[in-house]
Amino acid sequence: MKTRKEKDSLGELQIPEDAYYGIQTQRAVENFPISGLKAHFSLVESFVIIKKAAALTSASLRLLDKKLAVAIEKASCELLSGRHREHFVIDVYQAGAGTSQNMNTNEVIANGALEILGRKRGDYKVVNPNDHVNMAQSTNDTFPTAMRISSLMMLKGLLPVIRQFEETLNRKAKEFAKVIKSGRTHLQDAAPITLGQEFSGYAEIVRKHWELIASTENHLSELGIGGTAVGTGLNTHVNYRKLIVKNLSKLTGFRLKPARNYFEAMQSMLPFTELSSALKNFAADLTKITNDIRLMSSGPTTGFAEIILPAVQPGSSIMPGKVNPSMAEMMNMVCFQVMGNDLTVTLASQAGQLELNVMMPVIIYNIIASIEILKNGLNVFDKKCVAGIKADVKKCREYAEKSISIVTALNPIIGYAKAAEIAKEAVKTGRSIMDVIREKKIMDEKKLNKVLNLMKLTEPGL
Repeated sequence: MKTRKEKDSLGELQIPEDAYYGIQTQRAVENFPISGLKAHFSLVESFVIIKKAAALTSASLRLLDKKLAVAIEKASCELLSGRHREHFVIDVYQAGAGTSQNMNTNEVIANGALEILGRKRGDYKVVNPNDHVNMAQSTNDTFPTAMRISSLMMLKGLLPVIRQFEETLNRKAKEFAKVIKSGRTHLQDAAPITLGQEFSGYAEIVRKHWELIASTENHLSELGIGGTAVGTGLNTHVNYRKLIVKNLSKLTGFRLKPARNYFEAMQSMLPFTELSSALKNFAADLTKITNDIRLMSSGPTTGFAEIILPAVQPGSSIMPGKVNPSMAEMMNMVCFQVMGNDLTVTLASQAGQLELNVMMPVIIYNIIASIEILKNGLNVFDKKCVAGIKADVKKCREYAEKSISIVTALNPIIGYAKAAEIAKEAVKTGRSIMDVIREKKIMDEKKLNKVLNLMKLTEPGL
């Protein structure tokens, strides 16, 4: 392999000749062969956008030569178009704060700009990764800014999927509006409910989580870029902060704003723990919904079998004809992973010290991972499972009629104690509540049918 020689403050290294990255990236590759996992494209793109915005800002403030700024901007545009992605080679588990990721970006853009200017890669006297691409910046303000922008990018993909899932659940609520079934509390028979009412509850749960997750965009939109090393803004023009945020807003399409306090923006991971917690909370309720669907579809002959899920694959390598709730099981696993990711984010967030949280790389890795698998998992769970759920109307009604808890409707008429006696006898003899009432001649047939009208029992009233 042909190489080129580069030098930094620690000495010299041989770099692959065709690499757009440089010596500091090469050191990180050698230092951190940890997982093989690389930064998500949204974080890479966010960093590149920051470099483009910084070059435009520094050029407009007459701090960066216009010719160099144009070359950096063009190199950034090439990266944003998808070129040279293979040169972002830093492992997710790297040195604290993400210095390696920042320098990987600086070096790839610098060498791209050198190529645009007709120079050889590594000729940093012309375009320098630190002095030019990283001008008026530090890893300490660019990395948390890239974290915010990439989170906003990822939410742009997740939020519509959640909304679509809510709409699917609402459609099912309407479709199942007249499907009477037995309610269950403590996994025991409870008062009647419609399958539609259950699904309407699921839809409302999802709607509220959409709101909570969307609300995190407010804090994510507040940027500490321009704080440089410790939040003071050392080595920046007095107008730099306001102008770069304006440029970032134009480039991303997000309504971004400068931080109210640059020291807080650098020290605290609040926007990310807030987002991660919202994702975890959604995963917790989504697990409940998924488990309900798995339980109601259990069977087909020895379970609840109240609903029928679309068959997506054979369920067993040994038991012929078996079909499993595969999409729901996948969704459960996604939710469990999101909950685990949140614990990592929480622990990493509290590990910040003084002016900086150096655990940022693992925080954003887990947040992006959670959003990505939730988006993809929920999308296929919605389309391949929930949208195709059918109700076994006959089975649902059979359970409702057999439920001893319909006796609850008699409380205002004969009192709780007498109603309890009827329920006990029904369980003991295996007869229905209505048969026991008829035998004891508690009320005539007309009144009995009126009082124990199953659909009426799913509505408010005496």
